[in-house]
Amino acid sequence: MDLLKLLLDNAGSAGELGRAVGLDEQATQGVIGKLLPALTQGVQKNLQDSGGLESLASALKSGGHQQYLDDPKSLASQAAIDDGNGILGHVLGSKDASRQLASEVGTETGVDAGIIKKMLPMVAALAMGALSKQSGGGEKLQGGAGGLLGSLLGGGQSSEGLSAVMGLAKKFL
Repeated sequence: MDLLKLLLDNAGSAGELGRAVGLDEQATQGVIGKLLPALTQGVQKNLQDSGGLESLASALKSGGHQQYLDDPKSLASQAAIDDGNGILGHVLGSKDASRQLASEVGTETGVDAGIIKKMLPMVAALAMGALSKQSGGGEKLQGGAGGLLGSLLGGGQSSEGLSAVMGLAKKFL
């Protein structure tokens, strides 16, 4: 199941996110659909960096991100927004990149870029929650001693192994 479908099918996620910023569910879904590709690209770029896979697996395992799917009302909390901003820092790299993304998505959707800036950390937290849920809290990325991460750590990062991880990340995202 792809990430957008998981987010939109999750009872209340888009509705709660929209209520938090004053958008109806349809507009919220449109914005989420435009933001996710950029977040996906950022995750994919981070996976190519040295230690990127380990960092992602660790974040998924210890971050408690699934709570945003389990309790969509928590998305508007300051803790979720702080968590989302941290995720954005890793995924997009800078506040300027976040602002640029908000501006581009605003132009594409007709939604004010200021609203999208408020949504971005919540969408990032929600996306990480969905990725965490799909990967079993990072366990499917680690998979123990015989898992993909174990083989990457044990034998170095082969291009074949990295390609498999990228394929897994694309499937989830």
